[in-house]
Amino acid sequence: MSTPTTNPTTYVLVHGAWHDGQAWSRVTPLLTAQGHRVFAPSLTGHGDKAHLLSSEVGLSTHVDDIAGLILDHDLNGIVLVGHSYAGMVISGVANRVPDRISRLVYIDAMVPTHGENAIDVMPFTQALIDGAAGSEEPWRIPPLPEFPAPLGLFGVTDPEDIAWLRTTLTDESVLCFRQPVQMDDPAQALIPRTHILCLGSEPEGATRRPVPRTQPNGEPSRVHELKSGHDAMITNPAELGTLLLDNA
Repeated sequence: MSTPTTNPTTYVLVHGAWHDGQAWSRVTPLLTAQGHRVFAPSLTGHGDKAHLLSSEVGLSTHVDDIAGLILDHDLNGIVLVGHSYAGMVISGVANRVPDRISRLVYIDAMVPTHGENAIDVMPFTQALIDGAAGSEEPWRIPPLPEFPAPLGLFGVTDPEDIAWLRTTLTDESVLCFRQPVQMDDPAQALIPRTHILCLGSEPEGATRRPVPRTQPNGEPSRVHELKSGHDAMITNPAELGTLLLDNA
C-alpha cells in the first residue's frame, strides 16, 4: 500500500446476497489507512437489520438503503462498489443518484441492463427460488451450502473463516431476485465502470455473463482478474483493496 492520499475518496461498499456489512471488515481498514472514507452498511434483512427481513423486502428496498445513505450523509464523488447480487443494487442506485457517483465497481457481480432482474442476469437464481418454493416460507431463500474444496462457502475454504462467515449469513427474500432494476436515466450510463472478476471455481450452473467490451459511456471496459474465490473481500482482501485504490 502507498502512503496516505491527500485527495481522499469516499467508498460505499455493498455486500451481496445473504451477507452483511461485516463481509468488508478486512478491506475497510486497508482503504481508511490510506485516508479514504468508507461506508459498508448492511442491507435491509441482514446484519443489524436482519429483523426487518420480510417477503416485501426486494431490490428496490436495497436501492433505497444505499441511495438513502448517500443522501443522508450528503456524499459526492463516490466510488460505489457492489459484490455479487449487489451489482443489481449499485446499478439501481446509479440510476437514482448518478450525479453523486464517480465510478461503479462490480466485484464478481451481476451486471444488468434496464428492466432485467437477477434471474435474467444469472438464470441459476431461479433454481434457488424453486428450491425454496416447497418450504413453509417459500419467500425465504437460505444461504448456499458449503461445497467441497475448492468451492467452499462462497469460495471461502479456510475452516476458521467459514465458521465466522456462517455467523453473518441470513436468508434472502425472493423479491430481491425477481424485482427488475431501473436504469432508464441516461446520466447513469455516463458513469465509468470497473469489473473485477474472481477466478476461483464456481458452483455448477452459476455461469457469469461476459463483460461487454464497451462500457455504456462508450469507453473500453476496464476489467481486472483476481485469483480468488467468490468472496474475495474475505479470501484476498489485500489484493482486492489494491484494486479498489487503483480504481478510485
